[in-house]
Amino acid sequence: MDWDHLRVFLAVARQGQLLAAARRLGLNHATVARRLDALEEALGAPLFDRRPAGCVPTEAGERLLPAAERVEAEMLGIAEGFRDAAADVSGTVRIGAPDGLGNYFLAAELGALTALYPDLVVELVPLPRTFSLSRREADLAIVLDRPMEGRLLVSRLIDYTLSVYAARAYLDRHGTPKSVEDLAGHVVVTGVEDLAYASALDYSGVLEKHGRSRFRCASVMGQMEAVRAGAGIGVLHDFAAGRHLEAQGPDALVRILPGIGFRRSYFLLAHPDTAQVRRIAVLRDVLAQRFRAERARFIIP
Repeated sequence: MDWDHLRVFLAVARQGQLLAAARRLGLNHATVARRLDALEEALGAPLFDRRPAGCVPTEAGERLLPAAERVEAEMLGIAEGFRDAAADVSGTVRIGAPDGLGNYFLAAELGALTALYPDLVVELVPLPRTFSLSRREADLAIVLDRPMEGRLLVSRLIDYTLSVYAARAYLDRHGTPKSVEDLAGHVVVTGVEDLAYASALDYSGVLEKHGRSRFRCASVMGQMEAVRAGAGIGVLHDFAAGRHLEAQGPDALVRILPGIGFRRSYFLLAHPDTAQVRRIAVLRDVLAQRFRAERARFIIP
């Protein structure tokens, strides 16, 4: 069976469209369609129901997918086996992460890797509600909930804390609450519950049930900027809020209500078929090292 044909099949299965698969592979639409036709002819069965809105795998396509992914993993392993151990790390690694961690920590840390590995391309993407490492939607993923099933390599990266914050200007206008009951006179900034993709994001209710009114933002960055702008009081990641504690000006943050705090964990996921691919293994090691080195930023007593 021709590996190029299987490669096209995997791209179409992951992208859902011939044109999107062609862009992903750097091929033209006709070449992708021709190779897919050849694979279907060789197997004697249609692999996709090709509709105007996209390509939906048939039963035969669903059966072929895990086998094609195993072949892909073997091909990656063979390529790595021939690579000189001292050779530069190269290629593309996609890492999915929650938006707060991505924006306030990983963007700077991973961006610095370009100086060490100029031939390595790192793609940092927001973590959707559902994703698949086996479908190569990401090579690595950082999640808030430890997965309880699936064939994955799981390692705890770090614990982190969250506290209650408000902007200095907000407290100057409305006063500083001394207890959770005092929140009855304040606006609270929280996440949007039905858009939360992890059970670990369940801390907003503590403020909401006591606040006078509510302003909800789906993203961690939105909540951070709303609190800094003086919209209200919110629970923020300490590693993200810490840089604004010593700031000057009305948007400087103040940590309040020290009796209210939360502790959560980040877990790193990798697929066992690709975890030892050199570029992915290097990034796993770098992440583990950087989180260990920056532990003090993530845990506030």
